[in-house]
Amino acid sequence: MNAASNSATSTGSAGAPDSRSATQPEITTPVLTRLRDAGVEVDASERSTSEYAYDASNYRVRPLAVVFPRTVQDVVATVHACVDSRTPIVSRGGGTSMAGNAVGRGVVVDFSRHLNRIRRVDREAGTVDVEPGVVLATLTREVEVATDGQLTFAPDPSSKNRATVGGAIGNDACGNHSVRHGRTSDHTLEIDVVTTDGARLTATAAGLRATEPGDRMAVERAEELSRELRALAHDHLAAFRLELGQIPRQVSGYHVQNLLPEKGFNVARALVGSEGTCALVVGARMRLVPKPASALLVCLGYGTVVDAARDVTTILEFSPAAVEGTDRAIVETMHWRRGPDSVTGLPEGNAWLFADLDGDTEEAVKAQAHELLARLGENGRLVQGIAVPDPEERANLWRVREDGAGLSSRLATGGESWPGWEDSAVAPENLANYLADLRVLLGDYDLDGVMYGHFGAGCIHIRITFDLRTGPGRDVYRNFTRDAAHLVVRHGGSLSGEHGDGRARSALLPIMYSPEVLGAFARFRRVWDPTGLLNPGSIVGPEPIDAHLALQGVPDRQWRTSFDLQPVGATETARESGPAAQPDPWVHAVQGCIGVGRCRADSGGVMCPSFRATRDEKDSTRGRARVLQDMVRGAPSVAEGWRSEDVREVLDLCLSCKACATDCPAGVDMATYKSEFFDHYYARRIRPRSHYSLGWLPRWLALAGPIAPLVNAVLATPLGKLAARLGGLTTSRELPTFAPAGLWRAEVARAARSVRLDGSEGVATSRSDGDPSDGANSDSAVLFVDTFTRGFRPEVAGAAARVLAGAGETVECMADVCCGLTWISTGQLGTAKKLLTRAAAELDDGTDRPIVVIEPSCAAALRKDLPELVPTEQAQRVARRVRSFATHVVALAGEDRLAEPARPVPRRAVVQTHCHEYSVFGPATQRKALAAAGVAEVSEAHGCCGVAGNFGFEAEHYEVSMNVAETSLAPALRAAAPDTVVLTDGFSCAMQVNHLHSTAHGTHLAEILDPGTSTT
Repeated sequence: MNAASNSATSTGSAGAPDSRSATQPEITTPVLTRLRDAGVEVDASERSTSEYAYDASNYRVRPLAVVFPRTVQDVVATVHACVDSRTPIVSRGGGTSMAGNAVGRGVVVDFSRHLNRIRRVDREAGTVDVEPGVVLATLTREVEVATDGQLTFAPDPSSKNRATVGGAIGNDACGNHSVRHGRTSDHTLEIDVVTTDGARLTATAAGLRATEPGDRMAVERAEELSRELRALAHDHLAAFRLELGQIPRQVSGYHVQNLLPEKGFNVARALVGSEGTCALVVGARMRLVPKPASALLVCLGYGTVVDAARDVTTILEFSPAAVEGTDRAIVETMHWRRGPDSVTGLPEGNAWLFADLDGDTEEAVKAQAHELLARLGENGRLVQGIAVPDPEERANLWRVREDGAGLSSRLATGGESWPGWEDSAVAPENLANYLADLRVLLGDYDLDGVMYGHFGAGCIHIRITFDLRTGPGRDVYRNFTRDAAHLVVRHGGSLSGEHGDGRARSALLPIMYSPEVLGAFARFRRVWDPTGLLNPGSIVGPEPIDAHLALQGVPDRQWRTSFDLQPVGATETARESGPAAQPDPWVHAVQGCIGVGRCRADSGGVMCPSFRATRDEKDSTRGRARVLQDMVRGAPSVAEGWRSEDVREVLDLCLSCKACATDCPAGVDMATYKSEFFDHYYARRIRPRSHYSLGWLPRWLALAGPIAPLVNAVLATPLGKLAARLGGLTTSRELPTFAPAGLWRAEVARAARSVRLDGSEGVATSRSDGDPSDGANSDSAVLFVDTFTRGFRPEVAGAAARVLAGAGETVECMADVCCGLTWISTGQLGTAKKLLTRAAAELDDGTDRPIVVIEPSCAAALRKDLPELVPTEQAQRVARRVRSFATHVVALAGEDRLAEPARPVPRRAVVQTHCHEYSVFGPATQRKALAAAGVAEVSEAHGCCGVAGNFGFEAEHYEVSMNVAETSLAPALRAAAPDTVVLTDGFSCAMQVNHLHSTAHGTHLAEILDPGTSTT
């Protein structure tokens, strides 16, 4: 669910995504001149307008330009420039709207970049004064810090770590805990706005006033608006009372019932949910709520979502703070994408409810949970219920629900699902019958749906297997949605429960409301915006719901790729649906981004390090994906396809960390897309110098190894900096010291003489000459000594061999093949495929022995990139055997086979998890390994180190790499005690730690666990 965008849309003709409708005023470029002359930050580039042509909905509408206001005066200047030139204005927060109310033609105003300050937290009054671009999770965090954990901000949509306050006001967002705390409108005290005549007004709970009392024009405008709004309410008293505000989640339309006398003429609440169609929100005072002293999650398993819904009324009797639902398809997709450990602790069932109970004491909440489980057992529908007191387990389970929108978009079965009818709501007591009927309607149209949502509030989110690429599929979308609207109205419900109407549902409002109420809506809008330039086409005067669909009009073109990007289940789907519904694999891959926007989050996970450093949409995974999506549709800005400079630009600051492949709920793997694009873009072109210096690093290491002392001596002189410049490298970092050729063999040889504590001997042998294996047993492993370890950290090879030998394993060292990582990351895929083909042939020895790789990035390349670049059964066999060193250590610890380290295990450690390890082998792997080794205090630097292979060594990327380090690693190092060990299994991470800290030293896990029992 994504209720996050202070949003607006615009008009255009159906079936022609970039065309203007007959009624749309012509947009002229003088507005850009006006904006620039006024000193407003504006970007009208083709690349930027591609990024902002999408939100999280089914729609694509290219704007004229994007404005990034720094002050309210910038907003006023933008309004004047647009109104004078008859240019539509689109307000935007986090851009995560599923209804299409954050896209439109005209000027998009992005409030999130600069107008994002928390002005004041008033603990005594229980209020907070904010700018519209403040992210909800940031607001919550800062409020709780300022009030010593006593108060919090209640609305918590699943997109809260990228959704903004302005967006929440625009859509009347709710969130998981709306059962207790209601909608954003229930927490809105005052809203500061700018109207289309430039007036700065403040809407309050009792009326409207000039924001600045001395502003005569604003005073007069406030008086005029107040008269007209009172008249509107007076003229429609009965209709407002009978049709509006009937259920908890009735968000569709305008909330004009708040203008009624019994509501106190609450203009602030009347404006909430207006989707940017009435005024531009530039500030707000929001109500805070007490934070409960104790909370407990009760997880409930059911056979179906309908059974779950029937128990909701019983659960509500216990005054829960939240009652959320999800189904098995989402859980299976998380297991498929993130591993079996990504979701644990669920009770038996095919659908689940998450009920959050809270209270003053832990004992009282536990007693309440026990009583709830007993009552539900008596109902006879509950399969199994469990209480989840552990905060970490609770957070992991909540993440399943919060990532529902993205996880349900690309399922483990290979199917796709889309929004459009994802936000309907009924009274909670009607939910079960509504869901039963909705499932019948889906079957009538031969559609399937993945259901989740706010069951306790009667709001159901469902992503449906629409085919939006073909004409017949769009006919089904249009007809089903119309019938679904009639269905929810028959159940007394609302078309939208929190996402708003936008482009997805505004045209369906006549099914829900009488002509009188629809006329009142139109009048309400005209009172505020007589020009009709704010979000034209949303709520009032909408276009058809199938106009401007993003998947419509994409050319049927085959894109040649080196990576095998064929989606899971594609063959079966093509057989069932026909080839028309199956796009080219490259098109399907880049269209995986649905705009959820988790890559814009500043906390949780690793994605997206470049956005966290720059706060620029182009440097988010989503921004890159949107430009790639315009590339495959042949949009004018990227018509050059593989040769597009705009695409190269958005990919430039991608660190290829691969975190998005795990953190993105839709599984977008931008590192792979960047590598593929660069391979084509630089074909028959001179590449950046770093692609030859760092991209060919294994070759240079092979040459430097025999003369390492001489090379190191030269690099220590001024010639070293000259060499760095010639290679496109930064001179702000020290280059690593090259290890003499063969030193790693000496280390392994010493490891071969290691002795286990029980007196028996482990064995480590080198196979650098390619000799065949003598065979394998259950305690046998292949230790893959990668290029980085051989060339820069040979001592780690010895330590790793001793750890494995100390565990009783017969260790065979493989070092004569390369994973091709440096060629992959720089997009030199021809060479990478050759190296990986050879690696697969050498490593496929007919056994199932684990291949333990010392360097995490090399392990990830062999596990993930190998089968995608070399799509053979041999490559797949090898990939299945690959383990990172930390993964193997966790397995050995589970079997109680680790030998005692020679040196005492450190009491505390900071973990800089390598991004590739995080993505491919699991985010907790290295932390688990340290815990298994007995490290008592383990803290993590949550985020990319900033070096990321070649990225941080490239001259043009050094500054960004340091900014990335400041988001996580650098603060963690500053906060660590002097004796803290810093675990950096990745060589790049170790280089950054050594660069950042004068005393800290990046240490490999093997060095911590090294039994050190070598003999002479």
